[in-house]
Amino acid sequence: MQMSMLELIKTNFDLKGQDIRTFSPLTLAYIGDGVYELVVRTMVTEWGNRPVNELNKLSTTYVKAETQAEMIIALKEELTEEEAEVFKRGRNAKPYTKAKNATRADYHKATGFEALMGYLYLTEQTERMLYLIKRGMELTGKDMKAHE
Repeated sequence: MQMSMLELIKTNFDLKGQDIRTFSPLTLAYIGDGVYELVVRTMVTEWGNRPVNELNKLSTTYVKAETQAEMIIALKEELTEEEAEVFKRGRNAKPYTKAKNATRADYHKATGFEALMGYLYLTEQTERMLYLIKRGMELTGKDMKAHE
């Protein structure tokens, strides 16, 4: 059986693992932001070799708070009770930074989205995480295939 990326990271760096139930929603959002961006960057680079500024511009469409807020709103009916709870905890968290190019409401929803992504990643529910990302893009008309 092939190890997940998370398992490989833990093994290679001799990490013991933490009880993620003790993580704050902002800690979940922190890792979720990175994981979601990695998914988007992977998809964008699969379109072919391009100048980095062009790759950044393409990625920005998907990683900005407004898009993440739209996606989580569209996905609400598809979330399990547990997923909805993680999202709500993230949305209601008091971030230490202010939204740069988003409304406060979108920023809070995006934080909830990122917390959910972090939770799914850390609980090794990668297939579910990827399903929700893809489905969110489809439901909001931000399907990446349209940009290939």
